[in-house]
Amino acid sequence: MEPRWRLYLDLIRWNRPAGWLLLLWPSLSGLWIAAGGWPGWHLMGVFVAGTVLMRSAGCCINDVADREFDKHVKRTAQRPVTRGAVTVRQALLLGAVLALLAFGLVLTTNPAAVALSFVALAVTLIYPYAKRVVSMPQAVLGVAFSFGIPMAFAAVRGAGLAWQEITINSLTQCVPWQAWAFWAFNLFWVLAYDTEYAMVDRDDDLQIGMKTSAITLGENDVLAVMLFYVVFLSGWGALLQEQALGWPWMVALVVSIAQVLWHFQLIKNRTREGCFKAFRMNHWLGASVFAGIVAGFSLPS
Repeated sequence: MEPRWRLYLDLIRWNRPAGWLLLLWPSLSGLWIAAGGWPGWHLMGVFVAGTVLMRSAGCCINDVADREFDKHVKRTAQRPVTRGAVTVRQALLLGAVLALLAFGLVLTTNPAAVALSFVALAVTLIYPYAKRVVSMPQAVLGVAFSFGIPMAFAAVRGAGLAWQEITINSLTQCVPWQAWAFWAFNLFWVLAYDTEYAMVDRDDDLQIGMKTSAITLGENDVLAVMLFYVVFLSGWGALLQEQALGWPWMVALVVSIAQVLWHFQLIKNRTREGCFKAFRMNHWLGASVFAGIVAGFSLPS
């Protein structure tokens, strides 16, 4: 019999860090941009640990919501909840504990970040069920996976803000329109890599009636993925112009574009292996963007 702790680690995808890395890089990039450089150890710890905890909690919720569908998908049929090795109650309890631990970390920041965390949690809870009604549920995932950016701005620029001072105006001051623009453009990156992910399961999803961007886009899926990448990189590039990040950012941009071209080679024939590899390697694209931002802010002024 498989040890309980091992089942729980499998449930939260501990051996597959690509998921939380995809969530982490935009959040850390938002921290650096909001702080104009190094944000300090406290916020670094909160966002790194919080990202891992919330992604793990999201896996628990997702697997409970999709347990009947996952039985019919080759890639997910052996997940712990799907095969009955972990009960629904156990998975939800673990997810709740992980989410509470993440919330405890947010409480060490400020009321502005705490307020936004409730919105982020709501979207996280909605996403697993969006696949039943929304033709491109990857957009809902994009909203959730990009929310670390406005939260990072709130955590940095909302310092000293008391609960009684939380208003729409005060939130707008600590989370300016640029933060929401970064959030919106990052959503297109999520659309790109999660459409690649959906392309892996397209045949199975068609049989069980699941809605995904890969099915909605049909034969235009590869073109759409490439356009999503273009919108993401061009949008972030335009927003970062005012930061004057210099040559490190330009190098990072070139490296990122090269990775996008590589992904095209991986997905153009729509093979399961190629599409899944493209999805898994996307965290390197996020790491490249983050590295360019960190190095750019490190240049002497």
